[in-house]
Amino acid sequence: MTPDLKDVLTLLEKIAPFSLSEDWDNSGIQVGDPSLKIRKILIALDPTMEAVHFASEMDAQLLLTHHPLIFKPIQHLEFNQYPGNVICEAIKNRLAVVSVHTNLDIAKGGINDILAELLHLQRVEVLQSGDYPSGAGLGRIGDFAKPYSLSDVVDIVQKTFRVDTLRVVFGKSSRICRVAIIGGSGANFIVLAHKMGADLLITGDVNHHNALDAKAYGINLIDPGHFFTEKIAFDIFAGSLMKHFLSEHLEIAVEIFEDEEDPIRIV
Repeated sequence: MTPDLKDVLTLLEKIAPFSLSEDWDNSGIQVGDPSLKIRKILIALDPTMEAVHFASEMDAQLLLTHHPLIFKPIQHLEFNQYPGNVICEAIKNRLAVVSVHTNLDIAKGGINDILAELLHLQRVEVLQSGDYPSGAGLGRIGDFAKPYSLSDVVDIVQKTFRVDTLRVVFGKSSRICRVAIIGGSGANFIVLAHKMGADLLITGDVNHHNALDAKAYGINLIDPGHFFTEKIAFDIFAGSLMKHFLSEHLEIAVEIFEDEEDPIRIV
């Protein structure tokens, strides 16, 4: 059957309950009519104008993103600047926009579990379990099948996340066995990763003071960038989402926005 947006939201709720979202987050429907029939979905990390235009060109009815379009209450809409321009364009094209953000980061089988699988980590557990269901929580930590040198891990990370440049903080040990990983921004987990025995933390958005903290605790740190730690995992999620649709007998095509790029340039 051809589902409506409400059906898609119900399925997403099963995969990554929206109640798992952090208090500051705004996962869920951003723009759209719950009764809108959904035949085609475009998957993109960010709800950019480029993604909206591409979704419209391919006759998609839903743009499903990781990052929300609306983070804070909107006091006014200006159609010539973000996010008003994207909201306006989505409405004109009858395009729904939905975000699965921290709920998908936290959920069992979500972004961080996908990242752990990509690195072939073993004995994976939640980095910060908190008040979540079993298997859910922030970040993941696990072990390589064998120890690697830090330079070897740098090569692994570059190939896995398809990134040419990395930012690295050298810790006390160049022998890497236990690895913590958090997609997006996870530098505030340096102390916890250290306490849980990680030789290395892989995450994005590392700043100067985060680097000093890592040096102080002696933990290695690799920063492939916010975009690259999430893009590949979200694309893989798109494939698993298609399988969920098939198992529920929902006739929806799923396409990934392949032209999406990191907004940051190294020059």
